[in-house]
Amino acid sequence: MIRKKRVSRQVNKDKLSIMPWINTEYSYKLAKRMEQFRSNPVLGYRPAGSAAEFATGEMLFQEMERIGLKDVHKDAIRVDSWEFHKAELVWNTEDGSEGLRAVLGGYQTNFQTGGPREFGLVYVGKGTAEDYDGKDVKGKLVLADINQREEWWINFPVYQAYVRGAAAFIAVQEGGFAEIHDEALNAQDIAGPAEAAAFSMSRADAAVLKRALEGKEEIRVWFDADTCVKEKQTSYNIIGTIPGEDQEQMILLSAHYDSYFSGFQDDNAAVALMFGIAKALIDSGYKPKKTLVFAALAAEEWGIVNSKYDWSTGAYQQVFHVRPEWQGKVVADLNFELPAHAHDTKDAVRTVYEYVTFLTKAIEGIPVDPEAYPDGLEIHAPIQTMSDDFSMAISGIPSMVNEFADGSFMETHYHSQFDNEDYYHEPVYRFHHLLYGTLVKEFDKIVLPPFDFSVLFEAMNKSLDMRYSGIIGDLGEKLNQVTIEAASLGKEVYQWIEKVNESGAALKNAEEYRKILMNAFRKAQDSFVRLDWQDTVLFPQQAVRQNLTHVKDAISRLEQGNAIGALDAIYEIDNNCYAFQFDEEVFNYFTDYVFCQPKERLQWGAGRIVHHENLFQLVQKLKKKSVPGEADFDEELRILNRVRKNQEECYKSDLEYMIRETENIINSLKKIQQMAGKE
Repeated sequence: MIRKKRVSRQVNKDKLSIMPWINTEYSYKLAKRMEQFRSNPVLGYRPAGSAAEFATGEMLFQEMERIGLKDVHKDAIRVDSWEFHKAELVWNTEDGSEGLRAVLGGYQTNFQTGGPREFGLVYVGKGTAEDYDGKDVKGKLVLADINQREEWWINFPVYQAYVRGAAAFIAVQEGGFAEIHDEALNAQDIAGPAEAAAFSMSRADAAVLKRALEGKEEIRVWFDADTCVKEKQTSYNIIGTIPGEDQEQMILLSAHYDSYFSGFQDDNAAVALMFGIAKALIDSGYKPKKTLVFAALAAEEWGIVNSKYDWSTGAYQQVFHVRPEWQGKVVADLNFELPAHAHDTKDAVRTVYEYVTFLTKAIEGIPVDPEAYPDGLEIHAPIQTMSDDFSMAISGIPSMVNEFADGSFMETHYHSQFDNEDYYHEPVYRFHHLLYGTLVKEFDKIVLPPFDFSVLFEAMNKSLDMRYSGIIGDLGEKLNQVTIEAASLGKEVYQWIEKVNESGAALKNAEEYRKILMNAFRKAQDSFVRLDWQDTVLFPQQAVRQNLTHVKDAISRLEQGNAIGALDAIYEIDNNCYAFQFDEEVFNYFTDYVFCQPKERLQWGAGRIVHHENLFQLVQKLKKKSVPGEADFDEELRILNRVRKNQEECYKSDLEYMIRETENIINSLKKIQQMAGKE
């Protein structure tokens, strides 16, 4: 991860030109207007393909026209839709009086009771396979505690409940999310099949049921729910523009308009920020060189059934299917998430590696309001998977987003009914209008996309681990050298780009330069962006290198007769942590659906996990042998040594691939230099 600190001290007056036209009151009121459209009359929700999402899009369409955007239109996208109208649970005490009436949150699953129905309810602890021992849950509701940040995503215990025959799973966030209040509900993407039903209950309501269950296997409750998923439906991304002199070069601003609960920060305030910047630019009379595109995107929170990568559907559909021609034309996407709250004392713009250098300089002279961010502003890289800017980046559109994932808000308020205007911070919102409105103008000045590939290759070089040279021979040193060469060449090319952009003069063959640079960026995204099982962005060799470290540790521990230590190491290999907690059917289901689904169902995650070691059976064997006095681990050691050899071959393959792909980008950079030398 890259963090470059730039606390603006000397103000550049040119970077204040948009300030008089910023109207945060307008943006705030627009954010609040979005809340009127609800799928669930009590809780809110504007999910993918819902009537509420459609109505919100219609309102935003009209607002785009009202503030003066041009070519306002709706781009139809294919999504799986979700309507969540209600979920209410009632428990009556033994004397017939009402002991609890609870409103529950929902997940993207199917469960329609057709009115109140009586169910048995069973508490199953953490919802792991072991928690079902001795319990009859068929046709019943199961209640379980989860912590999605520190343990496992909700799809695992939900599908475990489904496999054991439960009617539906009720999740209680014991930590990780919705920590702000015991009455907080939570919602996340389900990342599982629609037939495995799930709901969210507050800790306060769950405590009532747990007390009622003391000394009992189950209690009877009445449940009334209406949640419905439909595949292959239509939603719309809402698009407007400020036409520029050049229709072929574009700057994109984006935010999503679907939401959980009322979604004030996530993402009403972000959509309204985008509109506020558009309005300020129009009202100021700004005439851009490049065409400015404003996109209110649907289906970010979730948009496709039964996929590990089930969010950012609207953005993915937009740039890969609806408007693939944007690839190569959009020089920057400024995406917005939760922008009216200070997530830290220091603000940050998170971007792709290649734009770190440009943005570090571009933010100089922009005054940072100390009331908003007393510690200033910095640049982070790379782009992460949590928001639409990842889909944009891997399509070849260099993207950025206001940093929103670092602070405590994600653990306390995020995706709960407490994401509301009570946590609105006007100085932060005003500063983000200024910052990103100014960055639009900075990108509008450039002649060539300001890619500094040295930042990418320096980060890649730092990710290498030469301790494995005994395994990989000269491959490690060769990759070390080509990344050093690529970084040096990337810096030289960027210095030339910077001079071209600072001059602002017309450049012969500018379109050809742009094409080479944009293609090189897309090549880097295709070649060097990989994910692990927790959706962390990695370079291609890093996942296997981590596996090798843990495999060697497991072998060493087992050779010493330490089965528990070996299990601790195996826990860290790929997704095998789930083999410790869930049935094999559950483990295999969520492994296979990453590798055995069509690319379009995996969206932006397709091909980003390349290798996998399934150690489920090994885990079960070692768990049985992890008792004092057990010394025969020959079979387990044979398995682990076979895994080690396989991972070593994968590691070599990854390094060969990275050398080849780095050399391809070196050739593109050399072509730029050769052309520039003839100018």
